[in-house]
Amino acid sequence: MAEEARWVEQNTSPERIEAALRELLRERHAADRTLAPARVLNLVVLIDRAWKGEIVNRLDGVGRYHASRTIVCAVEEGRQTIDASAVISGNSSNDGSTGVLHETIEMDIGPQHLRRIDTVIDPVVVSELPTVLWSPHGLDEGVEAVLGMIDVILIDSDDPAHFDGPNAGLRRAEELTAAVYVVDLAWLRTIPWRERIAAGFDAPSRRRGLAALDRVVVRHQAGSVVSALLLSGWLSSRLGWKPGELVPCGGGAQEGSAVKNGAELSVDFLFDPVDLPVRGIAGVTVGGAGGWELSLDRRRGGMTARELEPGGVEHEWHVLGASRGEGGILGEGVRQALLRDPTYAPALTMARRFCP
Repeated sequence: MAEEARWVEQNTSPERIEAALRELLRERHAADRTLAPARVLNLVVLIDRAWKGEIVNRLDGVGRYHASRTIVCAVEEGRQTIDASAVISGNSSNDGSTGVLHETIEMDIGPQHLRRIDTVIDPVVVSELPTVLWSPHGLDEGVEAVLGMIDVILIDSDDPAHFDGPNAGLRRAEELTAAVYVVDLAWLRTIPWRERIAAGFDAPSRRRGLAALDRVVVRHQAGSVVSALLLSGWLSSRLGWKPGELVPCGGGAQEGSAVKNGAELSVDFLFDPVDLPVRGIAGVTVGGAGGWELSLDRRRGGMTARELEPGGVEHEWHVLGASRGEGGILGEGVRQALLRDPTYAPALTMARRFCP
């Protein structure tokens, strides 16, 4: 059964919030000794106060990937003091097994607090746990203030509200990787596509076809160019291709090429924007010698895969459950904060070559 304890105070301080959390935990444990606080991950969220409701709803939707302690700092113009609430919630069991408590702190702060947001957050993060920062509305002043105390930053380099074009998003991601581990939602949107492309060459007899690839077409939502670039950067980094700068080719599309095998051969790229109701990629086609093609396209419930053989014979099948959907991206981002993906940084480097 779900239970929660709540504390609220206006014109408070980080020290009073931390003391209130300790008291809430003491009370909850005294009431039910089968409940113990989760101790895996801190998640710090810096947001614009006007969008607090939407962000809190997104955090509620991460499902089983809830952070142990979530600290939401909402910046409100004109505010001078800190108002805060703390909630500890968990599920007690009837069989005596241990239940887990999660803690959520919400603080309404003023713009002046951003400069020293590290001193606001420090008393309320759980010591010795990895700390993740998510700042979906920019607030770069606050981001810079806490870089020294966080382990992971969650960004969306494809967010047009935050970055003025793909160059800016990729550049910021590259800057942050020099300071902290980056989990990029634009990269996570490419996971099902990378998995299915790689699976298409799993068989040893198919791997020889990788060397013969000479064209890549990525169909993407108009606002998701970065996801398309990162997917192509991943292909380039894994196969040793060296991309060049993209050029417009009409209708919002862009084209370019990459050299391979010591510049003896080239691979043609086309990035084609299509009508898609959610962020991300709509389809990918990779082709090779003799007219061979493998195409993947987003469909309800998964993907449609199509293979065209050099002789013109076509095979088509449905890939169930291939897409996680936009609703699961944030939860996947929190999960990835506990992992380390060695393929992102090389893919980012190659994607930057498309957009120097």
